[in-house]
Amino acid sequence: MESLKTSDYMNHRPVKFCAEMPVAEAVELLLSVKQTGGPVVDEQGTVIGFLSEADCLTQMIESTYYREQVARVKDIMRAEVLSVKPYMSVLELAQKMLGEKPKVYPVVDDDGVLLGTISRSDVLRAIDIQLRDAYKKAG
Repeated sequence: MESLKTSDYMNHRPVKFCAEMPVAEAVELLLSVKQTGGPVVDEQGTVIGFLSEADCLTQMIESTYYREQVARVKDIMRAEVLSVKPYMSVLELAQKMLGEKPKVYPVVDDDGVLLGTISRSDVLRAIDIQLRDAYKKAG
């Protein structure tokens, strides 16, 4: 199972945002693709932040209270992003997920350019597939 790579199970077409995007637009995008968050990228595709449903929810509550929706993604995104490499072992990533908060990790190349994302459910699916295959071979 150690040979399972993040790149084999990642989402190759994740939702992504730009820093200048209005938060309301980002929320619509999140809702339309049914994802819990996504990376914020610059013009070169380099990951510069991460935007989650929780970040948006906080802003939407404030927007409701103050009756204005002027915030941009850059105003509420997290600039410190925990990312993984495509060659990282799925098992190593599973262990990392147990100790860290993100439910979704951007998968980046060595220059920080976004290749995709991988979520907890992607990792669970990868491990489940491998375990089922192992049981079939053993039985």
